[in-house]
Amino acid sequence: MIELYHCVNARSFRPLWTLEEMGLDYTLHVLPFPPRYLAPGYKDMNPLGTIPLLIDSETRMTESSAICHYLATRYGPCPLAVAPDEPDYGAYLNFLHMGEATLTFPQTLVLRYRHFEEAEERRLPQVADDYARWFLARLRAVDARLAGRDHLCAGRFTAADISVGYALMLAATIGLDAEFSETLRAYFDRIRAREGHRRAQARQAEGAKSLGPVDQFGRPLASLAT
Repeated sequence: MIELYHCVNARSFRPLWTLEEMGLDYTLHVLPFPPRYLAPGYKDMNPLGTIPLLIDSETRMTESSAICHYLATRYGPCPLAVAPDEPDYGAYLNFLHMGEATLTFPQTLVLRYRHFEEAEERRLPQVADDYARWFLARLRAVDARLAGRDHLCAGRFTAADISVGYALMLAATIGLDAEFSETLRAYFDRIRAREGHRRAQARQAEGAKSLGPVDQFGRPLASLAT
């Protein structure tokens, strides 16, 4: 049985969305954020203390985009994967990894220095603003790619759309979506209207009930009040 360790609205939403799109059986563990501090014993399973962690028999994976690729190929054939003999194979790999390495990375700096640092003197508005602009500048490549297309590659919804789609989802969570172009906004609306995305959201909400009230980042409100 596949197991996925997840935090609300974290990078682990990528593999959660993939699992729901594929209709695979899995067990979901929704942890409080940050799990390395708030989920006792989690670092014994994942020394990094990060999310996601996917366990599939002897396989353990912690990179969200790589997990999407793994699931779509290991449990394929599946339309979420683009095969090496398809013309858009290179574009598929490029956008699959761009979603994390190029689009999510700068947002983590915005998260830290605008939202997560509790002490005012540790918040760095200039850093947060600079990396927000960096993210929006890199997003132009996605905007250009979507000209005349409904999806990023192969004429269908793939794991590349999940990877980039999560980056857009995170941007909406932290208020960067106001700068989306009409093309990006229409694309984001289109992919999050999918049944797989709706099911992933519902599964996340159900799994988070055991945590009690949490904020938009999966942090228990009780821990923030202490």
